Amino acid sequence: MILHKEGKTFVIVAVIFFLAVLAVVLILGKYQWLAALAFVLPVFMLCFFRNPKRPFAQASGTVLSPCDGKVVIIQEVEEPEYFNDKRLQVSVFMSVWNVHINWIPMGGKVMYFRHHQGKYLIAKYPKASELNERTSCVIDNGKTQILFRQIAGYVARRIVSYIKEGDSVEQNAQLGFIKFGSRMDIFLPIGTEICVKVGDKVKGTETAIAKLQKQ
Repeated sequence: MILHKEGKTFVIVAVIFFLAVLAVVLILGKYQWLAALAFVLPVFMLCFFRNPKRPFAQASGTVLSPCDGKVVIIQEVEEPEYFNDKRLQVSVFMSVWNVHINWIPMGGKVMYFRHHQGKYLIAKYPKASELNERTSCVIDNGKTQILFRQIAGYVARRIVSYIKEGDSVEQNAQLGFIKFGSRMDIFLPIGTEICVKVGDKVKGTETAIAKLQKQ
């Protein structure tokens, strides 16, 4: 198992905690169940911050899933931050058991990037897109623009993003990481062909979310 760089500190702290508990248990000669319970923490951290190998394939005209998770929202909404018009929103919720790496869903130029402080509502709620801590990124592929948003959840307390405004990015390159439960929103032009439905499980870099209209 390959460990993602964002998890190194968490794993080290978890291992130190386990060793401290183990030392106390060995000294006391009892409460062995505490050591077994403490061992769960580093194992969980290793699993949560796993960095699986994914294909770096390019799919022109296709928006690929930026994360692993479950599709919880597909709806037409007013997007007020950048486009100020109606868009198709597709939202993918990541539980703590999913890989939490985020990937670029479409290659192009980063036209807009903002990090917003906010609340920590449960990420699967629709209002989380507007009220929670989040980042918003707009990519232009020369033919169309899409906006995607990393959203922190009730448990998630830190969003990491590796891109900035003006960058040229490739589809399926790593976008960032959201720690401990979260959501990704994608805002697409009206008329875009959606390739998933609510309830579908998707896989980052592999599952087609939408096919863009040819222009």
